[in-house]
Amino acid sequence: MADGIIRGRGAQSAAVPQRFGLAEREIDGDWRDYVETLDGPPVKLRTTVVEEHPRTILTFNQSPDIGFDRSVNAYRGCEHGCIYCFARPTHAFHDLSPGLDFETKLFAKPNAAELLRRTLARPKYRPRPIGMGTNTDPYQPIEARYRITRTLLEVCLEARHPVTITTKSDRVLRDLDLLTALARRNLVAVAISVTSLDPRLSGLLEPRAAAPARRLEALGRLVEAGIPVHCSVAPVIPAITDGFMEGIVARVAELGVRSAGWIPLRLPFEVAPLFREWLSVHFPERADKVMSIVRSIRGGRDNDPRFFERMRPTGVWADLFRARFRLAKRRAGIGSERLELDCTAFRPPSIDGQLSLL
Repeated sequence: MADGIIRGRGAQSAAVPQRFGLAEREIDGDWRDYVETLDGPPVKLRTTVVEEHPRTILTFNQSPDIGFDRSVNAYRGCEHGCIYCFARPTHAFHDLSPGLDFETKLFAKPNAAELLRRTLARPKYRPRPIGMGTNTDPYQPIEARYRITRTLLEVCLEARHPVTITTKSDRVLRDLDLLTALARRNLVAVAISVTSLDPRLSGLLEPRAAAPARRLEALGRLVEAGIPVHCSVAPVIPAITDGFMEGIVARVAELGVRSAGWIPLRLPFEVAPLFREWLSVHFPERADKVMSIVRSIRGGRDNDPRFFERMRPTGVWADLFRARFRLAKRRAGIGSERLELDCTAFRPPSIDGQLSLL
């Protein structure tokens, strides 16, 4: 940190959002110098995990512009540290920073599978695909220790319940046995996000996520295993990652992927200042250009939070990205098929070892 850059993390600060009226955690510059003189440079940031035991695990939504109405998140916060992550503001609701706190102060829900089992066993429950990875990554590094995502998939397999997974990690392959069993029954689809093909750039954008090559390898292995996969080129960041769109589409098509889509950069609430700070550190020479294009596709603002509009940018630049992606898919032979998972095979799971009578 001699040059002031926090390496190995996406955010460069732990500023607390002012929209909640919380006290900002800031050390006076002279005092900071004095502390470093006495104690040396700041200790390297460590990841901490707090176990929490919520009463419910299935979250329902009524958003009209997303393709699922329920989701499960095994973790809060995400060590991947993607600077553009739209979930960062959720940490602010717990008096924590959407910046460094979001990627270093994590929460795990070890009783998630038990809660899901009880929810699915309710007499009035009706199945529809459960989204996993809709807020924070279900295969972030701490999954290697907690294996919460795996236990959730085990419940879904037992109940014959459809589930979709979105991740940036090749750690998804550790559950290949469960995913294969689910796929045989048309109960699962996996989306892997690939932002660029440059490992150095990905290391700056997504410092603790899997390298692009490992994500591509994971896509290929999932295809080989007969698991429905989707490549999400997301987010597309103008003048930073948009140049990789065609290459990513061509590469995943070679691996047998037959579904791909793109999502433009979104900068809700505290994500915008964090992203601007990231630009000033890593790409100061093009920061103005990037933000100018972002505003041009968001109606002159950093972000347009309106339903549908948040996923559908407008303007010349947006039309250009859309046309480029459409052409790339056509050249690669990737269509626009939508997978419909099976909701008819559902059977309530057993509770406390008691077999269901249904």
